[in-house]
Amino acid sequence: MPLNKIKTVLSKELAELEKRGSLKGTETVVTGVKESEGDRGPRYLLEGYADKEFLRMNSNSYLGIALRKEVIEAEERAARKFGTGPGAVRFISGTYKPHVELEKKLAKFHGREAGIIFSSAYATVMGVLTPLISKETVVISDELNHNSIINAIRLARPKDKKVYSHNNMNELHSSIKECIGNCRRVMIVTDGIFSMRGDHAPLPEIADLAEKYFTEFEEGLLTIIDDSHGVGAVAETGRGTTELTHENRIDVIIGTLGKAMGVNGGYIVSDAKIIEYLRETAPFYIYSNPITASEASAALKALEILDSDTGKKMLKYLQEMALYFRKGLIDLGYEVIKGEHPIVPLVVRDTAKTIELVKYLKSKGILATGLAYPIVPRGDEEIRFQICADHTKYDLDYALEVLKEYKEVKR
Repeated sequence: MPLNKIKTVLSKELAELEKRGSLKGTETVVTGVKESEGDRGPRYLLEGYADKEFLRMNSNSYLGIALRKEVIEAEERAARKFGTGPGAVRFISGTYKPHVELEKKLAKFHGREAGIIFSSAYATVMGVLTPLISKETVVISDELNHNSIINAIRLARPKDKKVYSHNNMNELHSSIKECIGNCRRVMIVTDGIFSMRGDHAPLPEIADLAEKYFTEFEEGLLTIIDDSHGVGAVAETGRGTTELTHENRIDVIIGTLGKAMGVNGGYIVSDAKIIEYLRETAPFYIYSNPITASEASAALKALEILDSDTGKKMLKYLQEMALYFRKGLIDLGYEVIKGEHPIVPLVVRDTAKTIELVKYLKSKGILATGLAYPIVPRGDEEIRFQICADHTKYDLDYALEVLKEYKEVKR
């Protein structure tokens, strides 16, 4: 049938996105990767830029594990053994030995009874929250939670939703008290590390409040964190925000295999009964193919590296480089957001200037992400730099030198 009518409507909506400054536009296409050489970390080749090399400072691959030879070899071996795809959803015939091994090792890594993997971190959040939110549940959510959490809550249609100001424990406390007598179940959900800022949730305070009030609700008070940016990026052994804050009372931990682990997929770890329930009820698990057996094998190798002395050294180096770059920005007179994460936000506080600086960095061979209005509130515009363990001091010094030049040009 003719698409003229709907195309007219969609064109207007796209034009409106462009007007608001939130149109993503043409995607950057990576055509090749040059391995680390000498004092330089990996460089990336992009479609349309001939042989120009780019320093990638907008990657979630915090440990640089995706380019490690042993991880690539683990994936290749499993692909030869099991094939390139699972061929079915898990409960039919899509469960392979690497899937089961990975779930067990992730649970052990986090000190939990059981785990379950999903096709992506986004699917994990959607697949976990929707079955656990009943019609008699009130969800309490941090205002800066990831889009996946926001959409999962919308999809679940809880009895009520309350949003507290970012990390404001007084507002969270008040929200919990407002729920007493009005619902059977309360769920507090928060990012562990907030992806726009690199700061973290105050988990001990959240757990204290949950412990204080869970008896007030017939079906209890559940705490859930999405620690996709935390696992493999913070704390001495990379166990994420729970380790960073020394808090083990969080009920459900959501993580990803697609950031620090360098592969693909998402997961949760929790009590065995919760995992059993989700296997039977989570639509994003039941009706969607899992990650491939080869991806699971690569993730197993990445987890093995992370949970070793080598992993500890990588984490220590990563944290030192993040601190070095953050201090470098401050010394140049830039505003940054305080934090211990390798997300290092350079605060610009102006949409046009943010877009301009991203273009300037790219012209100098540096890829960084600009977060402008309406993605972030007016006045919170920033350049989000992400430090990785395969960045060298030479790489960071080059980026700082470019930012110094930019400042001088704009004087």
